[in-house]
Amino acid sequence: MDRATYQRLYDALVTYDDVERLARTEHWDPELLFVIHTHRVTRDATRRFYVVRRQVPRLVAEWKRGRTIRDIAAEWRFPPVLMGQQMLGELGIPRKRVWQTFLHPETAPDARIRREVEELLAADPIYSPGGMERQRERGRTGEDRLQAWLEKHGIGYRTEKDLRGKYAKTPDALLDEPILYNGQKLTWIESKANFGDDVELRKNLRRQLAPYTEIFGEGAVVYWYGYVDGAESPPGILLWDGETFEGITPVVPEHPARSHAGHPSRDHAPRPHPAPPPAAPRSGPGGSSDAPPP
Repeated sequence: MDRATYQRLYDALVTYDDVERLARTEHWDPELLFVIHTHRVTRDATRRFYVVRRQVPRLVAEWKRGRTIRDIAAEWRFPPVLMGQQMLGELGIPRKRVWQTFLHPETAPDARIRREVEELLAADPIYSPGGMERQRERGRTGEDRLQAWLEKHGIGYRTEKDLRGKYAKTPDALLDEPILYNGQKLTWIESKANFGDDVELRKNLRRQLAPYTEIFGEGAVVYWYGYVDGAESPPGILLWDGETFEGITPVVPEHPARSHAGHPSRDHAPRPHPAPPPAAPRSGPGGSSDAPPP
């Protein structure tokens, strides 16, 4: 996607209604539009989080005078669930109880809070539990497509689950033997059920992709919803969109230890570069309501 088109869509996708409108009038893939809308909402929420938080005591006073949390969130153009979490915390409800209330509104302290929490969940397709599950499902679908491609071409691989605890960071697919693409030897492939704009590419490079090259060698990343034209990946990392990736036929060197088609090898270890000690685990999305996810 060219940068001018991406910027136009990014600027236009202010609300979820805009996702539905542009999908209908311009015939864009609704999930692509939702991904771009999510970029905009989460980045704006991260940027303004503490600005809004400083106002929470005053906003709770307005709520006590009869305003709804949903109306307050709309006025501040802030994700409804995040606004609700902060305001319920200001009311003295413990953090774990706050998250439990958003998971199970029937556990709310009183009828008014239950009613308003249900409204917030319905109004927030990103930060609600349903929105988080939609994101996880998109990620699972991308990984399934990656694995189907590997098995189609008879490429043995190990998943993040197979490698858990062995390395500080692990890609979605660590290949048992390198494959060749345009003369480049690839040892891993990462799946991103996302759109790769400049911000996303920089974040992924810093947090994941560069460490993969240091540990395992050269590899590739698939952005299933595409990326901005002209985006450049660093040396050692190929950048593919979903359509391009699924049309690739890689060169798979014959090797006696390589697994048969469709059956990942389990009987020999890959040979990555030495890795640093495993990183400390991070808490899940429900562990704290202090800040929006990155």
